Amino acid sequence: MSDHEADSPLENLITVRDWLRYAVSRFNAAGLFFGHGSSNAYDEAVYLILHTLHLPLDRLEPFLDASLLPEEGEQIADMLDRRVNERLPAPYLTHEAWLQGYRFYVDERVIVPRSFLASMLLEQMQPWLPEPEAVSVALDLCTGSGCLAVLLAEAFPDAEIDAVDLSPDALEVARRNVADYGLEDQITLYQGDMFTPLEGMTYDLIVANPPYVNAASVAALPAEYRHEPALALGSGADGLDATRIILRDAARHLNPGGLLAVEIGHNRDALEAAFPDLALTWPEIEGSTDTVFLVSREQLLQ
Repeated sequence: MSDHEADSPLENLITVRDWLRYAVSRFNAAGLFFGHGSSNAYDEAVYLILHTLHLPLDRLEPFLDASLLPEEGEQIADMLDRRVNERLPAPYLTHEAWLQGYRFYVDERVIVPRSFLASMLLEQMQPWLPEPEAVSVALDLCTGSGCLAVLLAEAFPDAEIDAVDLSPDALEVARRNVADYGLEDQITLYQGDMFTPLEGMTYDLIVANPPYVNAASVAALPAEYRHEPALALGSGADGLDATRIILRDAARHLNPGGLLAVEIGHNRDALEAAFPDLALTWPEIEGSTDTVFLVSREQLLQ
């Protein structure tokens, strides 16, 4: 172990079980916030320890009583120190995030992938998209890490996928994820503000997970979220600035019969109050009925 750990109590941590117990206690004592892949101290500790030891992430039990080499203990100690002292979300420490079983590279240039749209895409937007085989062009607005663009390509393998983000830094991460899945020929990335780089282009399906955190919530965000790009989180006083632009411009970028799907967090009441005459569908996803809305081109034009 390093000099600073010599003769320290950490020398008494020998097995994976020892380190797991220590990590959970330390995370709880530090009052960490969990919301970037784990929901509690135990799950996060398991993930970080298994990742650090290059062990299968879904197989803890066989390794619980394995003794660690001193350098392995030091690596875990360093990982736990950064999680507690820097309040970094776990995916920024490991440079990976998982969404519906798909692995994506992440760093602090993008928000950590998390989207209710992901499961809908992998089900080809059923039953709201009656003919998924008819989707030949699709768009992912505010693509960030490119995760939804990759899932669009996986769900609609015969479709051309475009993806847009305002941040050149985010697009560098997206480019890496597109390459990791070998989808460079299917996914085209554009840098620009919303629909700006897409003049004259139309789509059968548009999905968007735009910034949607309102100003009050931004001010109250836990430290972990403050490591994420502010550009990708806040969206005006009521959290709807980006969504207003999408609703204003989407119809002219949708083909007849085209569908728009937008994730807006917990802003359903605010959105319905702002657009009382717009017929929106709110699908139930994993127990939630207020995080994603669907609307057709024809409904937008009414």
